[in-house]
Amino acid sequence: MVGYVRVSTEDQADSGAGLEAQRAAIQEQCRRRSWELIALHSDTASARTLTARPGLGKALADVDGGAAGALVVAKLDRLSRSLLDFSALMERSRRKGWALVALDLGVDTTTPSGEMMANVLAVFAQFERRLIGQRTREALAVKRDQGVRLGRPPALSRDLVMRIRRLRSRGGSLSAIAAALNRDSVPTGHGGLKWYPSTVRAVLAPHARV
Repeated sequence: MVGYVRVSTEDQADSGAGLEAQRAAIQEQCRRRSWELIALHSDTASARTLTARPGLGKALADVDGGAAGALVVAKLDRLSRSLLDFSALMERSRRKGWALVALDLGVDTTTPSGEMMANVLAVFAQFERRLIGQRTREALAVKRDQGVRLGRPPALSRDLVMRIRRLRSRGGSLSAIAAALNRDSVPTGHGGLKWYPSTVRAVLAPHARV
């Protein structure tokens, strides 16, 4: 087994209570179940994202490389507070062939009941993922209905926008305006080097922002 402990604030790290309590829980469980604990990695005041934790990186390297057969944490939220991140770790453990143990929630993929609990959490993670997607789509639909232009707003000067509008008011086609801007090497709102009729149309849209 390889253990992982984490505290999220410097105060917890200074007191030592948070880390020591987690270490004690992991060590006691390993003694009770006759597991060999080869390492205990830790992070202090680390970022919320999994990729920004050097201690967790070392623990995952141990199990991915076969030095240990399982990763054990005292509390699931020390590993991740996101069910989506947890679900990704579960999938990683399946692919790499190691087990995951979270003592506080009874997650233990070395046992049938613990694996069932892990699968229940994975179902909730999938629900969370789909719910986020649904809310995002609904919010974007409302914005579109309100006439709000979505995406990154163009960074065009007011003078350039007025030039495009003048050319259009004088009867210039979208293609002709794009060609004129390209001849003058005028960059687009997003730093592009080529104008297209669709790019000009976007600038002329009623809700275009400058």
